[in-house]
Formats: sequence, structure tokens, C-alpha cells
Amino acid sequence: MMSHINNIFVLIKQVPDQSAKAGINPDGTIDRAKAKRMLNPFDRYALQAALHTKALYGGKVTAISMGPPLAGEILLEAIEHGADMGYLLSDRRLAASDTLATAYALHKVILHLGVPDLMFCGLQTTDGDTAQVGPQIAERLDLPQTSYCEDFRVEGDRVIARRVIEGGYQWVKMAMPAMLTVANSYHPLEYKHIRGARRVQQLLRDEEAKNAVIKIVTLDDVGADPVLCGLKGSPTIVAKTDKVSEIGGSCKVHQGEPIEHMVRDVLQTTNLKEFAKL
Repeated sequence: MMSHINNIFVLIKQVPDQSAKAGINPDGTIDRAKAKRMLNPFDRYALQAALHTKALYGGKVTAISMGPPLAGEILLEAIEHGADMGYLLSDRRLAASDTLATAYALHKVILHLGVPDLMFCGLQTTDGDTAQVGPQIAERLDLPQTSYCEDFRVEGDRVIARRVIEGGYQWVKMAMPAMLTVANSYHPLEYKHIRGARRVQQLLRDEEAKNAVIKIVTLDDVGADPVLCGLKGSPTIVAKTDKVSEIGGSCKVHQGEPIEHMVRDVLQTTNLKEFAKL
């Protein structure tokens, strides 16, 4: 059955670089101004899923993000990989948004742009680890969704997705439009395209052209209620933060040997009295 898709959205986020140290504000939130930045690693799989959809079924890929103006960097990165456009929701009133406020604000952006045929989100973010925003957006838009998706195909007006479950996987059939939260067992993000890299170079030299491709919108532009955004709209409270010690134990990997050899090796090289009474 021939299938064609018109619009594809992928939601991505800029997060603190995992290899760098990020400061903590007095209220327990991350000091993003001081942290080095990167594209959320889980969102790389969602971006690849969106680009695969475009390659197989046509359509236009729009990358959407929420954050300060500097978050536009990851939208340009998405264009280097093959996305067509980017939208950044940036507003000071969004500061300290939890998942509830974030999902509310982003669903307003999607309504503002028009609900696409397919939407993709990463499984979770490295700075939050909640895996809640994608499903919450789907609920607000009243769309069918599947999480932990590791493969999918489009047949007519339906998407058939394979999702990871404990002990195996299951196939889910959904009518479009639909939301897919992509697992990190999906295909890794491919290298940037030369065409995309050249396009970004041209955009960086032409501010007017850049503003036509990377659009920045505010809460007022998308009709969002500020009371439901940011700290005001976030019921989650960070009560306490603790610094985890950087000093840890050692780990030795045993691979490719019979179990009895590995057990004997551990017994001979480990001082078990430190861990158990013998």
C-alpha cells in the first residue's frame, strides 16, 4: 500500500554536556547558563526516525525545541542532518518548568503550527530522566501514542510500531496523527549531510534567511497561559540536592570465557572478606 506523509515533527532538547560539570542554582535547578551544551543523546534517535520517515514516505521535517535563545544551536544541528525547519519556543516565563508545564507549552506550539502526521520524541532527557514529556503532549493533543518504539512502518493512514517491553517486544497499530517515543535501540543518528552543513553555513551568513528557517516564538505567539508555564505552572518542587561522590569502586569485565573460569578468576583476584563474612 502506497503511503505518503506531509508533515513530521521531532521534539528535541538542549541539555548540559555530560562530560562537563554543571552548576546548581539555589532553588535546586541546573544553572544552564554556566553549563556546556549538547543535543540530548536520546533525541538523536528521534531525529533519525523523523529523517527516515521523510526518506521513505516524503514530507517535511520540523524540529521543535524549548529553551533560551542559545537552544537554537541544536535546531541548526538538526538542519545539518537533514531537517527542513526549526521552531524554538523561548520565553523567560518558561524558566524552571517541570514536565507538566513543559508539555503544556510545547503542545501549544504544536497547535499553533498544526498537528502533523507523525511526531517523534526521544525516550527521555539526560537532565531530567522522567520520560514524561512526550506522552503528556500526546495526551493533551488526544493522540494515539506508543513509547519505547524501536522500529515502525507506515501503511496507508496508520503507523505500525514495534515497542520494547519486558522480556521482548509488541507490535502496535495506530491511526495517524500519532506520537512515537523512540528508544535508543533504534538506528543511531547518521552523519551530517554535506548539503545540510552548507545550508547552515549560508544561514549563519544571512540573518534574514536564518530567521526564515529557524523561527523563535513566545508564549504570547502560541496562545499559552503564562500561569500554566514556568515555576508557576510546575507542581514539582526540588526539595534537596546532594553531590554524589566522584570516588567509586573498580570494575573488571569478564567476557568470552566459561562461567567456571570467570568465577575462579574472581575468587582468586578479589578480597571477598571486604564484602562478606566468610
